[in-house]
Formats: sequence, C-alpha cells, structure tokens
Amino acid sequence: MFKTFTRLKLATRISGYFSLALLIGLITDQILLSSLIICIILLIWHYRQIFRLSHWLWEDRKFTPPTGRGSWEIVFNGIYRLQGKQRKRSNQLAKLLARFREGAEALPDAAIVLDSDFAILWCNKLACLILGLRWPQDSHQRIDNLIRQPEFVRYLRRKNFDEPLELPSHLAEARTIEFRVMPYGDNQYLMVARDMTRLRQLEKMRKEFVANVSHELKTPLTVLQGYVELLEGMDNDGLPIPVKPMQQQTERMRDMVEQLLTLSKIEVGEGIDLNSKVDIHGLFKTLQEEAEALAKGEHKLEFNIDSSIQIAGEYSLIYSACSNLISNAIRYSEATKIVINWQRTSLGAEFSVHDNGKGIDARHIPRLTERFYRIDKGRSSANGGTGLGLAIVKHALSHHHTKLSIYSEVGKGSRFSFTIPPTLIK
Repeated sequence: MFKTFTRLKLATRISGYFSLALLIGLITDQILLSSLIICIILLIWHYRQIFRLSHWLWEDRKFTPPTGRGSWEIVFNGIYRLQGKQRKRSNQLAKLLARFREGAEALPDAAIVLDSDFAILWCNKLACLILGLRWPQDSHQRIDNLIRQPEFVRYLRRKNFDEPLELPSHLAEARTIEFRVMPYGDNQYLMVARDMTRLRQLEKMRKEFVANVSHELKTPLTVLQGYVELLEGMDNDGLPIPVKPMQQQTERMRDMVEQLLTLSKIEVGEGIDLNSKVDIHGLFKTLQEEAEALAKGEHKLEFNIDSSIQIAGEYSLIYSACSNLISNAIRYSEATKIVINWQRTSLGAEFSVHDNGKGIDARHIPRLTERFYRIDKGRSSANGGTGLGLAIVKHALSHHHTKLSIYSEVGKGSRFSFTIPPTLIK
C-alpha cells in the first residue's frame, strides 16, 4: 500500500527544516543566513527531483519511475500506481479490441470501418479478398479512391443509405457485390460488402426454369384445350363427360402459363424502352372498355383521367400494371363502386384504383405482391385468379422507378396506387 502525503506531514517537515535553521542561526548568530542556506538547499533538492522526473518521463525508457525521497517518494509512487491502472485498462481494451476483431473476421461478409470522410479506419480479411483492399497499407485511404466506380462514388456522396447498392465487382465483372452502409458512433460508418454472385446465378436459373417450363407447357395445353372443345361439340351417346369443368381448368392453366411467361419477360427486362411515349388516351380507352366488359354491370365504374399527362415508358408494362389493378378490384373487392384516377401530384403522375369493398386485413398486405399468394384461395380460384397479377405489377413498376402502394382498411375498402416520377413525365 502506497503512503499518502498529508498536510500535517508537510507542515511538520517544514517546521523541522526551519527549526534546524533557527538553531544553527542562534549558535552562529546568523539566523537569516542560515535560513537562506536551508531554503537554497531545499530548492536545489526539489529541482533535482523535478529533473529526475522529467528525465524519466521524456528520456528514460525504464518502465518503473525512479526512487524518490521525502514528499517526492509519494509523487513517484503515485505516478507508478496510476501507470499500473493505465496498463490494466489498456490490457482490457486490447482484449476487447481483439475479441471485436475476431468476431469481425468471423463474419461471412466484408466489413470496413470508415470515418466521416469515408477514409478506412479498419477492415477485415474478407474485405481484402473481395474488394482488393490492403491492410494496413490502405489505412486512412478514402474508399472511393480505391473503388473508383462512378455509381459507387455517387452512392457515397448522396449519403442516403436506406437502400443497398448492388453492382459488378471492380475486380471481376462476373462477380456481383452488394454494399450496405450503416452510420454509427461519432460520424463513422460501417460498410458491409457481400458477394451476391451465387445468389444472382440461382435467381437467374430460377427465372430461366420458370420461363422454359411455362413455354413447354403452353403447347400441350393448347392441344388439350382443342380436344376439350372438340368433345364439347360431339355426341357422346348420353355419357356424362364433364366438358365444362375441363374447359374451365384448361383455360385457367393457360392463363397461368401466359402470366408466368409475362412475368419472366418482365423480370429479365430485355427490350424495355423507357424513352418511348405512352399513348395515355388510347391506353385508358382500352382499359375502360375491358373493365366495363369484365364488370358486366355489377359494379359502378368511375374513370377520372387527365389525358394531358403524358409519360415515357414501356406501353405493355404500364398497361399490364393498370389492367391487373383494375381487374383485381372488379374480381375480388366485392365493391359496388370502383374509382380509377390518373392525375398529377406533387410527386409525379399518380394512377390509383379505389374501391369500397370489404378491405384487406393488414397482415396480408406485405405479402400481396408475392407469387401465388392469395388471401382467399377458394374465392381466387373460382374467379379465375392465378396469384401472379400483383407480382407482375410489382416488377412492371420497378422498371419505371416506382413501386406499388397499398392502403386498405377492413370494412372500408382498398386503394392501390403508383406514382410515375417526374423524370418520365413528358
């Protein structure tokens, strides 16, 4: 246990020094001179201790402080004690940092810690492998100086990291990398890079499989439908052949195959031209005629169309999105009134379908655009639904830089809408 130095001890020592000076002064009859000599001796001694401390702090490489005497012994021992605490704290931080690095190295993704200027503070080994970084050589280098892809640089400068960025690797174009950036701490960022190559290959294989199977099913279904129609017109000697159910099911399978093919083409996105002008007047005229034919007078349809709003895009995709939304409202909403709007808003050109049907439970809304997802499977099958309509809408809109918005309240109806951004408005 280190001894502490109290005021009483200090006063006692000072009194002892000056008592000695007084005694010597009385003996020599030179009280002032003896007091001055004692003060000079004390000053020299204290300056010597200060010099020893300064030499130890700035020049000496020894870990332990020099041995002190008197009041300076307490100072040196106090420094040594604080030094021990600091070593202990440093060891704890070093162990914590080592555990953090071990955990970061165990991540299946590349991890990079960046400062407010996107300079690299730390990265794991996978970042060196996937992104070609070098550690510690690239320490405090800006990440956008090492990855010079224009889209990546724009992504960092926008500082809008709500959505991840996916782009071909700057090291190998065949590899696809997804970047996610998460702000944390004092203006720092954690960047996570994931190799999506295998996942995208599997997704491509799935799309090709669906397209190929759908294409292969189309021909036998056409032949089967032809024979069903032939059976319908034949005299079968009173045999109860269920021709009508067979015809309904073949029609339903044919529609499903057609929609799968449409969805596959939209996902691939080949041949899509967003620079061509969409004939809005002709589009909504066709949609209105089809909607009235489908409604068969059972629903009141109200079209509020501003034909002056012209947009650029792929006509077939816009038509497919609008047609599916309108037909869904007619088939499934059980509404007495359906309102279709095409109008200008502060965000762009908005298309919306509003019905006063029974609405949709909130738990179903996030999954409505999934393939083959149905709220009521029995009712959807009876109405000829395939469960692909809203999936087609979702992918068709994604090519036009927008997405489907769904608002519904049970007992009050539903509203499906999307907004074409100003960049595509002519």
